[in-house]
Amino acid sequence: MHNEKHQDVNATTSEKSIHTDFTNNMTYGEYLQLDKILSAQNRLSGHHDEMLFIVIHQVSELWMKLILHEMGAAIESIENNNLSAAQKRLARVSKTQSQIIQAWDVLSTLTPSEYMEFRDSLGQASGFQSYQYRMVEFALGYKTEHVLKIYQKDPELHAKLTEAFEKPGLYDVAIRALHKAGLPVDEDILNRDVTRTYKENDSVRAAWMTVYKNPEKYWELYELAEKLVDIEDWLQQWRFRHMKTVERIIGFKMGTGGSSGVGYLKKVLDQRFFPELWDIRTEL
Repeated sequence: MHNEKHQDVNATTSEKSIHTDFTNNMTYGEYLQLDKILSAQNRLSGHHDEMLFIVIHQVSELWMKLILHEMGAAIESIENNNLSAAQKRLARVSKTQSQIIQAWDVLSTLTPSEYMEFRDSLGQASGFQSYQYRMVEFALGYKTEHVLKIYQKDPELHAKLTEAFEKPGLYDVAIRALHKAGLPVDEDILNRDVTRTYKENDSVRAAWMTVYKNPEKYWELYELAEKLVDIEDWLQQWRFRHMKTVERIIGFKMGTGGSSGVGYLKKVLDQRFFPELWDIRTEL
């Protein structure tokens, strides 16, 4: 015990350069605005396990903020023909997605009995209303205009979502990159209405097939394609873990937001974002 105390004193005295006076300097907590972040977990029920529920969802929203930040930059990089920068950003998106997937493992420690103790406190609030998740879908090219109605209560947020809804998605700019590389893509796809969900196209499939058959010649497009596959793969894994966690905690009850719950979550597992990139695997 005495030896441990002696080591602790030595460790402290050997770090004399550590700053301790922050009278006029910014602290770690001030830089991260921890006063705002750590005071935002307000349990409406007072139940112990509601803290877990709030923190998991807040952490997921923070990770989604980073995903949107990186995907927006990746889209811009592809538009500017800087595919290597886009790949770096999309690789970070995939790593971030893995963190969100693991969050479900923590939430699944919540039992049905515990959740029922505070579920009524949520009212009609639901993850279905997550506007950042909608923006992720928009960036991936899945556009559903009716979801914008959810956000009409807040004009500023509605305008932000509408702007994201009307922008080209990640796959739109990737397809344009195929065209810029000299691969033939139908004009109606290049000039399509980006507010509509993308539907697969033969010319796009043929272009990606050429890339995969000639990876040395089209190396950057080949790498970009694999990054897109990573992102869709991880997104579907996130959705699957979401569905199984909900089934584990509430079974087949209706969701707080009015959706069919597990039934709805199973249905969205069939959505595809980059269909040709999956189809060509059978054909190669």
